Amino acid sequence: MNHTPAPDRPQHDSNVNQVEEMETQEVETVEAATEKPWEDDLMKGPNGEVVMTEVMKSQETTSSDMHLSGLDAEMEDDEARSEATFRFTVHNFRSLKDSVLSPPCYVRNLPWKIMVMPRQTPSPDRQQQKSLGFFLQCNGESESSSWSCYAMAELRLISNKPETEPFFRKIQHLFYSKENDWGFSHFMAWNDVLDPEKGYIKDDAITLEVHVTAEAPHGVSWDSKKHTGYVGLKNQGATCYMNSLLQTLYFTNQLRKAVYKMPTESDDSTRSVALALQRVFYELQFSDKPVGTKKLTKSFGWETLDSFMQHDVQEFLRVLLDKLESKMKGTCVEGTVPRLFEGKMTSYIKCKNVNVSSTRVETFYDIQLNIKGKKNIDESFKDYISTETLDGENKYDAGEHGLQEAEKGVIFASFPPVLHLHLMRFQYDPITDSSVKFNDRFEFYEHINLDAYLQEKPETPADYTLHAVLVHSGDNHGGHYVVFINPKGDGKVSNWCKFDDDVVSRCTKQEAIEYNYGGHDEDMALTVRHCTNAYMLVYIRDSQLKTVLQEVTQADIPTELSERLAEEKRIETIRRKERNEAHLYMNVNVVLEEAFDGHQGNDLYDPERAHYRVFRVRKQATVAELMDMLAENFRYPLKHLRPWPFSARSNQTCRPTCLDILNDQNKTVADVSENMNPWNIFLEMLPPDSGFSALPPFDKENDVVLFFKFYDPKQKRIHYCGHHYLPIASKPADLIPILNKRAGFPPDTPLVLYEEIKPDYVEKINNYNDPLEKMDGDIIVFERADHRHDELELPTCQDYFKYIFYKVEVQFVDKSVPNDPGFTMELSMQMRYDQMARAVGQRLNVDPYLIQFFKCQNYKDTPGLPLRYSYDGILKDLLVYCKPKCPKKLFYQILSIKVNELDNKKQFKCLWVGPNYKEDKELILYPNKGGKVADILEEAAKVVEMSPDGSGKLRIVEVSCHKVLPGPDPELTLDQVTISPPRLYRIEEIPRDELNLSELEMLVPCAHFHKQVYATFGIPFYTRVKHQEPFQDVKDRLQRKLDIPDKEWEKYNFAIVTNGRPNYISEGAVVNIFDFRPSSNTNLSLPDATARPWLGLEHINKTPKRSRVNYLEKAIKIYN
Repeated sequence: MNHTPAPDRPQHDSNVNQVEEMETQEVETVEAATEKPWEDDLMKGPNGEVVMTEVMKSQETTSSDMHLSGLDAEMEDDEARSEATFRFTVHNFRSLKDSVLSPPCYVRNLPWKIMVMPRQTPSPDRQQQKSLGFFLQCNGESESSSWSCYAMAELRLISNKPETEPFFRKIQHLFYSKENDWGFSHFMAWNDVLDPEKGYIKDDAITLEVHVTAEAPHGVSWDSKKHTGYVGLKNQGATCYMNSLLQTLYFTNQLRKAVYKMPTESDDSTRSVALALQRVFYELQFSDKPVGTKKLTKSFGWETLDSFMQHDVQEFLRVLLDKLESKMKGTCVEGTVPRLFEGKMTSYIKCKNVNVSSTRVETFYDIQLNIKGKKNIDESFKDYISTETLDGENKYDAGEHGLQEAEKGVIFASFPPVLHLHLMRFQYDPITDSSVKFNDRFEFYEHINLDAYLQEKPETPADYTLHAVLVHSGDNHGGHYVVFINPKGDGKVSNWCKFDDDVVSRCTKQEAIEYNYGGHDEDMALTVRHCTNAYMLVYIRDSQLKTVLQEVTQADIPTELSERLAEEKRIETIRRKERNEAHLYMNVNVVLEEAFDGHQGNDLYDPERAHYRVFRVRKQATVAELMDMLAENFRYPLKHLRPWPFSARSNQTCRPTCLDILNDQNKTVADVSENMNPWNIFLEMLPPDSGFSALPPFDKENDVVLFFKFYDPKQKRIHYCGHHYLPIASKPADLIPILNKRAGFPPDTPLVLYEEIKPDYVEKINNYNDPLEKMDGDIIVFERADHRHDELELPTCQDYFKYIFYKVEVQFVDKSVPNDPGFTMELSMQMRYDQMARAVGQRLNVDPYLIQFFKCQNYKDTPGLPLRYSYDGILKDLLVYCKPKCPKKLFYQILSIKVNELDNKKQFKCLWVGPNYKEDKELILYPNKGGKVADILEEAAKVVEMSPDGSGKLRIVEVSCHKVLPGPDPELTLDQVTISPPRLYRIEEIPRDELNLSELEMLVPCAHFHKQVYATFGIPFYTRVKHQEPFQDVKDRLQRKLDIPDKEWEKYNFAIVTNGRPNYISEGAVVNIFDFRPSSNTNLSLPDATARPWLGLEHINKTPKRSRVNYLEKAIKIYN
């Protein structure tokens, strides 16, 4: 079976014919018996006649696995139906040369056509053989490239003989724009079709028939509301798991009603989870189009990346329900979540021979059922409550009765109104050390009774009706979630719906339940994909069905909430309209002269930091209309305003230019601005205290506007001194009195004048009697000539502008401190290494030679290679590797030795652990290159803090998989030791009682584990044991060593682990040191810590690394 393009279209694959032949041979020919001859329904017609038929009873019995049975008649007549059977009669068959298409039959609102053609296919003896090509085409004439539709079909060649069955083959395919037809190049040999004995041809005509069953399409105009009455949820990237669960919770009507009643009047619309969920539920109830969830995930505190990361449904459900429960506390709907979803179970241990038992009641919101090796839901429940016998070394401590044989198990005390069952299809595989998905067949039913699993018979039977089936397609690395829901819970065939993100479609009970059992049944092979199966089931208790699924009307929604959401919708509509019309508008950014005050850089202001007054203006508005708008907004008469558009010059500056209002007032803003958007302008305004009635006139041809800055070398600051109109023929000498007046100096104060040419160049004006010859927007910088300060750091404005040109803010981050915010320094890009080191050393109050710097890894926000102390470049060269559009960043670490001594040292990374083994930290040591392991311990002794009552001596050990191994011999040279990953070493202080061991004592490696010995965690360690001492003494020593409270210590179990098998230590046991010595056939040269016996401490991991569908994903959190 393979996709085959029509001959008159380009083929997708040059080798497609060979593939087709091979695939065709794999497809078995199936013959099916029919109760009614096809000839009875055959309608004669011209070449290419198509016959549409209803789904016939005979077909339903013949190929029930190919379609959804029991559809309503009105759905069959509808073009949105999920299946149809149609025929196509081809006349003049023997002379058929090209492909022929049937008229369309509409299924799921898409046109489906039969495509038939003669094909030449290679035979087994490599001879060309003429064959009948038979294909099903979907949406073939569409020009869209975004649509897709998954379908299954049976392609049939009808026999004209009454007693001969049709010849058919099955296909399944995801149809989309590039593969819009699918079928067989070699459906049947041409000669076989023409063979009158076979009965497929009559009067030189053949009849082809297709029965197609299609899922609702994506990417086309599918009206879910029209076809089902419900709408879907948009997928943000990988949020199908969330969408499936949200639909399930939405159709839990009692919960929806409670969510509506949560008080959110004063909540922040962007951070409130409760309000965001109300919004989603409200739109699902009243919207006609798919609903977005971006505001909901934003209220969770999720970044964009979180929406592209698939998570586990069960985990998300628990987190969301916990969040809802906490949000409902103290409100009128407090307790809704536990009332709906909380059940209780009793864990018990019951002794067989004495009357002693222990019970503990626990609550649950969901039940995890094991499906591996289980046939159906009943077997899983029986497995859940099955008992475990505690005997042998695992007997129960019955207090005064001693160790007793007992039974351990759980039994349900009560089931909730809404029961969530998670089928454990994802489980940890210790062999591959990863999560795997079990696609085994597992049956569940529409109606179940759970009385048998309750501790006591309930007053009302625990009868449940299936409400929703969450289905996962894919493997442990990811996949896709959909949900099948019966919103009314009435069990009617036609009331089941499939919610696949934004597409909702009607489906049958069979598709919702039986098709999601999983497994690989031959009968189901072409109906359901192998990796598609139920993952979570939602049942509702029959006695609570009407309450849980009570109708939710507009009256149940608080008026305040409806009004708030309606107002949000209104504002969004306005904003959407603005976005749609954005191409008709442009922004005019107005800068006032006050923005120039205090600016210390080039030009007149910093465009990145300026405070603009932004005006949204139609591009076709005239300059006169723009000026009227500005006059109205600033409340200034027009004659008091004059605009000066900023223009970018070729020398990397941006200066005001003249706008001829008189001649340009009827031009459009788009033309005058040369389509620049945003358009920045300086708006000159007549000062109210000027005493003038209007701005002075400006002659564009003969005048020039200049801007002035004064440089103060003592303060190293620039002071803005306004602007002035001057005739073009003016001389620099004419500026002296004007500038002195602006600066508040005596009129005859001598000044030095400069012109600001470009960012790194300020030119001194030498001859004050030459014509100015300046342009509009030129900047004159001046300083006093009678107060020269050559001894200052930046004595002239030329020095100052050169300094700011090379000035850069650099963030220094300590690479040894996780999430270090660092500190920022203002430095020059011309600085050399030693200058930078001194500046940073002064900031940190550390010797510069004790600081090692690291440049950023190529355009990433992580440290790269260390800088040598002899680095000959400048700071500018180090910053080119920083991540674009981010603060310039360098990393550093403070060393214990001077950086210029590193050439003779070897870096050694290890861990240091304190005396109670609670936490370890990274340690970086620098022993001499030709040194020994003992030198590492000497270096460590200089920097670690030892215990006051410790031995003062250190040892080195190796850590592997949370287990501890002996470290390298101290006399080994560093060249003989692998000191890089994957080897991990740890340095620790030797406890006093472990310094000198007798012949009957030894050090035993200890490790923490939970349930399975391979599930080690925490910090491993050594402890001293003595031959024949009571094991209780060892336990007491361990408790003191680890500093664990008595109540917690009671939960610990102890085992000697040999070759990966735990031998649990019973009460009253004594130590046999030979149990901890390796057997004679153990290869001690292997680094595997499991090869040596070790003492295991079994207890719960308080910081577990959860078994996940994808180990690369992070845990789900709702932050707000």
